[in-house]
Amino acid sequence: MANYTPKPVNTSDVLLSEDILNLAEQLAENTHEVWAQARMSEGWVWGARRDDALKTHPCLVAYSDLSEQEKQYDRATSSETLKLILKLGYELVRK
Repeated sequence: MANYTPKPVNTSDVLLSEDILNLAEQLAENTHEVWAQARMSEGWVWGARRDDALKTHPCLVAYSDLSEQEKQYDRATSSETLKLILKLGYELVRK
């Protein structure tokens, strides 16, 4: 495993419209909600520090209460996913 080198698809040429950036933010928030729900169902609770033994995590808060750094992690995931969808030739159409 030490030889693993991540090779994500280069999406730097894909620009997201303002509408799609708003979608990315909604996806980022939902990603956090899904993650938090899964953690809580496994017995995790909020704690000032992450502790795997005690199952505490400081990010078990509402998305709006996360630091900008934590929000950016979820935003990057959602934005890159949307960019890949577009790069692969799919269209995002709001109904």
